[in-house]
Amino acid sequence: TNAFDLDLYRSLSLAYGELERNRDLRCGVLFAHGAHFTGGIDLPQWAPRFAEGKFIEPAEGGMDPLALDENRTVSKPIVMAVQGWCLTIGLELLLATDIRVAADNTRFAQIEPKRGIYAIGGATVRLHQEIGWGNAMRYLLTSDEISASEALRLGLVQEVVPAGTQLARATDIANTIAAQAPLAVQATLRSARIARTLGAPAAIARLAPDMVPLLNSEDAKEGVQSFIERREGKFQGR
Repeated sequence: TNAFDLDLYRSLSLAYGELERNRDLRCGVLFAHGAHFTGGIDLPQWAPRFAEGKFIEPAEGGMDPLALDENRTVSKPIVMAVQGWCLTIGLELLLATDIRVAADNTRFAQIEPKRGIYAIGGATVRLHQEIGWGNAMRYLLTSDEISASEALRLGLVQEVVPAGTQLARATDIANTIAAQAPLAVQATLRSARIARTLGAPAAIARLAPDMVPLLNSEDAKEGVQSFIERREGKFQGR
């Protein structure tokens, strides 16, 4: 069931690091091979670190896939495709992404209370932001599973598609994002994140100042020109 071990976590952090640094990469797609996204963490590997009161550090040069460290969170959007079991860290990775596509056979759950521990990868912070307090507690405190259809109803995922097509659909969405002006996409994502973490006043205070560099960018000029010429913009991220 794709147990999530320490090597996988560090490899994923390196992939996120490449996404962040490579100017040619504009949007990421997170997915898993096989019938299941993940059955959860390989607890015997992770438990000794947890016992020290510490989380697992991303690899050198990597970014934080769970977006718990603001200084090591990817500034570009990530679309997630998920199928089969998506337990514990799988659901927390999903909560750290921006748009989610689930196969119709997906089952989510935070089952940490069944194992005598609790979720420390972001679920207690983010799940109630996504689906409301009562709905979040309903699943965080019971370890019950969330079906794909229920996840869609709650807004946890944005689309449910036939199993086997989730990666193609997520890639389509990512390609649409990548066709937009990269600096504008990142500014949009940054503004929304500020509002979510620091509140509306903090985000509002940044709206006008953060528009200035965009207006002075080559992409903004291309955006105007493409509008005048009635064609799709060709953006370079500059």
